[in-house]
Amino acid sequence: MKLFHTFENAPESVRGAGVAIGNFDGLHLGHRGVISTLRDLCTERNIPLGVLMFDPTPFIFFNPDSPSKRIMSLKRRVKVLKQGGLDVAFALPFDAEMAGRTDFEFAKDVLSDGLGVSAVSVGYDFCYGKKRMGNVTTLKKFGDEMGFDVLVTDKITPNNMEIGAHGEALKISSTQIRELISDGDMESAKLMMKDYWVTEAKVEHGEKRGRTIGFPTANMKLSDYQQPKFGIYAVWTRIEGEKNWRQGVANFGRTPTTGDRDPLLEVYLFDFEGDLYDKELEVAFVKFLRPEEKYDGLEPLIAQIQKDTENAKQVLAGVSQPVV
Repeated sequence: MKLFHTFENAPESVRGAGVAIGNFDGLHLGHRGVISTLRDLCTERNIPLGVLMFDPTPFIFFNPDSPSKRIMSLKRRVKVLKQGGLDVAFALPFDAEMAGRTDFEFAKDVLSDGLGVSAVSVGYDFCYGKKRMGNVTTLKKFGDEMGFDVLVTDKITPNNMEIGAHGEALKISSTQIRELISDGDMESAKLMMKDYWVTEAKVEHGEKRGRTIGFPTANMKLSDYQQPKFGIYAVWTRIEGEKNWRQGVANFGRTPTTGDRDPLLEVYLFDFEGDLYDKELEVAFVKFLRPEEKYDGLEPLIAQIQKDTENAKQVLAGVSQPVV
């Protein structure tokens, strides 16, 4: 799959493509529906199947001082899209120039003149252009005038998404997934995304307390990701340069027993000995095991870590590895 960061001077090999438009943060069932709507048409016409997304997202541009709460890195979105059989992805920077384009200017400058699209696919509630002035009605109008088809995907509400793990009604959206991650409901998040929620981060040098108690951990900051609920998780972990996933148990929080500090993800791999510093780890969150707690000293903490390790092993023995 080819990746481009500009819509200008698109090569002939990708001009005339069909593109699904969206941020695709999480690549949930709704996003996949928008892509699926376009797939048959691209196959029938023998044209490239692609997506148009923004990185950074409009939210980050308009809210520079707010946490970005990212679900997926661009790197992972591209990896998942490639695995899904797409031919091309346009990850366009959302800047002041892009934000200032009217709906007509976006359709003409980006879609028609820039990319020369044959068709676009969007969700039923798609809005675009300066101050979100455009919608599916105006996009269809511009498509008729400029020579590209517009496909619209209706709201997707599959049966298994109507009720969440806590009995609440669920809406398939990136916002809903962020709320599930914040609640530690990784099972429902997985249902929406068709795979585990995965973070990617570099291993940093820490206080190295874990190795002194027999549980060496890889420490990572989640930076601009959505923060999960503080606590212990069963996780799959893949080390940079490896193909296979390893089992592990992770803590996300402030480690109150050994001294509060900024939230940190600490991962203990069951079958690994070696140096992970400065390597990138992919961490797939499988199940929330328990909240973070403060213990009266290291002895009860070690005993609890042993229990957490056994619980995580039992959970991971009964589930599949990440799809991508």
